Amino acid sequence: MQKLPIILIERANSHFADFMEKLDSALAKDVQEAKKQARYLQLLDKHKEQVMQAFALSDFIARTAQQYPIQFMHKLPTIIEHPEHDGQQYQEYYLQLQHHLEQALATLNNEATLHAGLRQFRHLIMLSIAWRDLVYKADIKQSLLAISHLADALINSANAWLYQNACKRYGKPAPVSQAAENSVENSVENSAPILQQQQLLVIGMGKLGGHELNFSSDIDLIFVYPGSGETDHPRKPLDHQTFFTRLAQKLIAALHQTTMDGQVYRVDMRLRPLGDGGPLVVSMGAFESYYLEQGREWERFAMQKARVINPDSEAVRELQSIITPFVYRKYLDFTTIESLRNMKQLIENEVARRNLTNNIKLGKGGIREVEFFVQSLQMIHAGRVTECQTKSILASFKALVEHDFLPKKDAAELQNSYLFLRQVEHYLQAFDDKQTQQLPDCDLDKARLEFLLATMPKHDTPLSRNSDLGTALQIDQIQQHMQRINGHFRSLIEESPEEKDESQALNQSFNDLWLLDLDTAEIQSVLLPIVGDTAESEKLSAQLVEFKRKCTKHDIGQRGHNTLDKLIPQLLNEVLHYQDSTDSDIIHNESELFERIFNILLTIVGRTTYLDLLLENPAVRRRLITLSANSQWVAKQIKAFPLLLDELLHPAYLQPDQADIATWRSEYENELRLQLLRVEPDDVEAQMDALRYFKLTQQLRIAAADTTGTLAINNVSDKLTVLAEVLLAQVIDIAWIQMVSRYGTPQGYSMQSKGLGVLAYGKMGGIELGYGSDLDIVFVHDVNLATMTDAQKQISCSEFFVKLVQRVTHIFTTKTYLNNLYEIDLRLRPSGNSGLLISHIDTFSHYQENSAWTWEHQALVRARYVYGHAALEHKFTDIRKHVLEKKREISVLRKEVADMREKMRQHLDKSNSHNADLKQTSGGITDLEFLTQYWVLLYSHTHSELTKWSDNLRILDSLAQADIISTSQNKELQEAYLFIRNQLHKLSLGAFGRNTAVPGLEKHMHTIQGNYALVFKD
Repeated sequence: MQKLPIILIERANSHFADFMEKLDSALAKDVQEAKKQARYLQLLDKHKEQVMQAFALSDFIARTAQQYPIQFMHKLPTIIEHPEHDGQQYQEYYLQLQHHLEQALATLNNEATLHAGLRQFRHLIMLSIAWRDLVYKADIKQSLLAISHLADALINSANAWLYQNACKRYGKPAPVSQAAENSVENSVENSAPILQQQQLLVIGMGKLGGHELNFSSDIDLIFVYPGSGETDHPRKPLDHQTFFTRLAQKLIAALHQTTMDGQVYRVDMRLRPLGDGGPLVVSMGAFESYYLEQGREWERFAMQKARVINPDSEAVRELQSIITPFVYRKYLDFTTIESLRNMKQLIENEVARRNLTNNIKLGKGGIREVEFFVQSLQMIHAGRVTECQTKSILASFKALVEHDFLPKKDAAELQNSYLFLRQVEHYLQAFDDKQTQQLPDCDLDKARLEFLLATMPKHDTPLSRNSDLGTALQIDQIQQHMQRINGHFRSLIEESPEEKDESQALNQSFNDLWLLDLDTAEIQSVLLPIVGDTAESEKLSAQLVEFKRKCTKHDIGQRGHNTLDKLIPQLLNEVLHYQDSTDSDIIHNESELFERIFNILLTIVGRTTYLDLLLENPAVRRRLITLSANSQWVAKQIKAFPLLLDELLHPAYLQPDQADIATWRSEYENELRLQLLRVEPDDVEAQMDALRYFKLTQQLRIAAADTTGTLAINNVSDKLTVLAEVLLAQVIDIAWIQMVSRYGTPQGYSMQSKGLGVLAYGKMGGIELGYGSDLDIVFVHDVNLATMTDAQKQISCSEFFVKLVQRVTHIFTTKTYLNNLYEIDLRLRPSGNSGLLISHIDTFSHYQENSAWTWEHQALVRARYVYGHAALEHKFTDIRKHVLEKKREISVLRKEVADMREKMRQHLDKSNSHNADLKQTSGGITDLEFLTQYWVLLYSHTHSELTKWSDNLRILDSLAQADIISTSQNKELQEAYLFIRNQLHKLSLGAFGRNTAVPGLEKHMHTIQGNYALVFKD
């Protein structure tokens, strides 16, 4: 063996000393293993040179040996033998490993031991792979296969264990019926359906899909289940979507979660349908529908490597058969070539933008360029020549050469350079099991790479055969390979000079506006012919000068300036030529839109990632401009929270939303659960930020759908209210866990049965939340306050629930860098601000029956139970019904309601000579709300059905059905209500100026005024 340099010898000695200490400690704790101490020492002495070399070259090998010293000694003889396998032998070997792993996991009875078992197995097998790579210079092709088969074994074993565990808890999913294959003995008539147990199907993407996984790679996964149905649990069956979502969450945690044993793999789910905004698991039907109807070009490219990694079955074959026709088209169209050209340009732009020097994957001539080169040729040709539909880069080279799509010489050069870089990549990652493709800059790793490259096996047609290369020559060798790759990459799908000129040319006027040092008058002279209005050109000139001045205050470096110099002329062009195809009156002038867009830019001018996002994605710029034009509120939200720009990459709001409240609730709950899975359960600040980010992104999607018309007007408040309810439930769960961790659980209660209920009043109670609404809520409970918690530090239930409400309020109202979650108003509780934060339901009942004012009974009309167990809900419903059905004196009720309305109008009405306060003015929405509340309080004693609903529309329907108001009266009031509520939404979004006349508004306000006067005017 070649002698190690001093720096590596010192590293090896340090690691070996630590290992011997850990081995001695482990043997001292294990009597049986202690008997083998002499044999272990003899084995180490015999192979010390190899052990020292391995420890010198890899901190990961040394760390794993120190973490599992006895297991390492058991494995050492096998590692030393280092059997060489071909591809088939490797697959058989790892299938055997999977079998042994599944047998070992079968004895485990909880997820903690599962996690430990998976990690130990992974680390020890990866140790042996790293050993063969670094000490024996194993063939990189075999290492790629070994790591990929190991990943399959770990994922499938974990999936199988968790599936069995889930079936025990939730019941088994309903089987899928498949037609039996006919044999010679069976006719078609005699064939019977075979019931196949549904499994969670796992699609491996990227290098995992191609059996070419990196040493320290993330794994990109997509989860699919065969079909809909329910589990066979006798008492609480789960629908398949919920069952497989929970199973997938457990699988991600088993692989991704960092424990004291480390990780198995970092799991990335962003390649699934609809990305982060999509469900974690989809049915096979939904999977097929998505790629048939919505799949994009980049997804075709990504799905080229998609491989279902479960053991072979009918469902696996069916799923794979869905993927293939989506990726490969029999007849190539121009859009495929254009999309490949665009992706190629994005790769080149990213390399230039990020200055990716010394990065052997993402840099110029890196591994990614080889992968793109090969996959592009496949995309173009494999639809017609199915032999080219391979997932492995190496198999693709062979197929493309055999069918004359790639010259043999080019293929040999590219494959040789690709394997060389993959070998270097494996070396870099095996040093410390870190995902890196950057050539090292520390002396230790430089020495390791120098040592390995000097003795590295040569691939075919090497650039240099010097076996005694110094570091500079070795780096030069890497650069030669990368230059050769880049030459082939640049020749792929070349644009004509005319196309290049056209794609790179910007309007010279907009370049001059930004790049030249023009004064206000000169800028105005350039703008006037473009906007055609002197006043507008003056405003825009002043705005542009001010924007330039403010940009100079930011130290953004040369890269930032270069990006701005490309981006601003494009944005100027697009803003000044923007036309809304749906409503030309939404934005009054170019200067207003300019101000909104460039105020956003000022907040991100020092953050080049966002500038790059806008520069490289014309679709994102268009969406930003359209949404900002349609809504000042959206523009302000993005300005305040620039991370919302990421939402514009994959705008779910472009799809018509015709779902119902139950569907929205389920989607929100699933997506929020997934976001919180990425947060450590004891990291309170991270949880609060995740909740706020979730609300911000969902409200942005709702507002975008609202302004673009893909969400019906009457569903906007419904969706905003459901969002608030889901967040409320999650906040209570988080607060409960925090309280229980400190004070224990109230005896007789649990996470699932808290004894807590939440009543929503006002807009939340009426399912009418707006974008900036507060939450009017009241907390109640039905627990025995004498009960104590079960922790060492016991407190009474009374104190526990007060602290719980305080914690909930804290989580909601604390301002972080993402603002608060919601403002919480608790003043409608019994006795208002002087009352307890939470009341027993009997106390609530007594107050409503004996002490509440009329206005509090009005508020009760709009009250709704939004959280808690069913028994408490029934109690509240009975109390509300009983209170509202009380017989009231008409004259007294009318005077009290009218007096309260006038008092509110005097204090809250913000109307002036130019604008009416659509909420508080005469004929505004509050007049209508007081009308419905008055009618409910007056007539419920004879028409109990009036107490059923808390929202105005259904209350009006109930009033009409009871003949308290006429059908025409109901229709007019509902139309007026919806119209004004829509205007309030638009006002909150800033979709038009407050001085803008709204056609039809006056008619609807007169309708409300007339009805109000009939009831309350003497």
